[in-house]
Amino acid sequence: MPDYEPPLILEPPAGTEVRASVIWLHGLGASGHDFEPLIPELGLLERGVRFVLPHAPDQPVTINGGAVMPAWYDIREPDIDATPDADGIRRSVDYLQRLVAAEIAQGLPSGAVLVAGFSQGGVIALHAGLTHAEPLGGVLGLSTYLALPEALTREMPPANRAVPVFLAHGTADPVVPVALAEAARDRLTGLGCEVDFHAYPVPHTVSLDELADIRVWLAARLAPRLG
Repeated sequence: MPDYEPPLILEPPAGTEVRASVIWLHGLGASGHDFEPLIPELGLLERGVRFVLPHAPDQPVTINGGAVMPAWYDIREPDIDATPDADGIRRSVDYLQRLVAAEIAQGLPSGAVLVAGFSQGGVIALHAGLTHAEPLGGVLGLSTYLALPEALTREMPPANRAVPVFLAHGTADPVVPVALAEAARDRLTGLGCEVDFHAYPVPHTVSLDELADIRVWLAARLAPRLG
């Protein structure tokens, strides 16, 4: 098993009850600190939401000449969905589901735990969140795709079709083509999932408009938990 550094955890202010949790995975070559500056902008810490920001383990990445960097799985060729690293993806899915289990073990119901991810992290969040044994509160996939769509279709419990999904993508993304995000939307919609899809005129990044839409979506999903 890879050596996982303990995740960065942003807790609500002292004395505030933790009512929900969001586990947010970064993209290739980044770390849990990548999205740390954005979390306060969501306005949820003070309302009792804990944010867990994991760090991917270091490993060689074929597409980058075998350079070692933080990665949730290997990328083998420019056509990123052609030959997926299924073993690496499943290791990271298992890790994320263990992080979910840790939140539930602290007293949160599964419906109060949401998973999110950017790019590679979104691949893991979508697969782990939608194949979890119990329905989670929601799944966010940002600038991402379904790396193992057939496996997801087989492994998704029927109850998870009710799990809300937020997908966001840049129409000028040169890393993950927007067509892959549209394919993910269509696949999940075809499975009966409630998918909120957003496209923005940006490259492989999270825009200010996207962050505003994420804030609204998260607040709506968590409103019954937070009061």
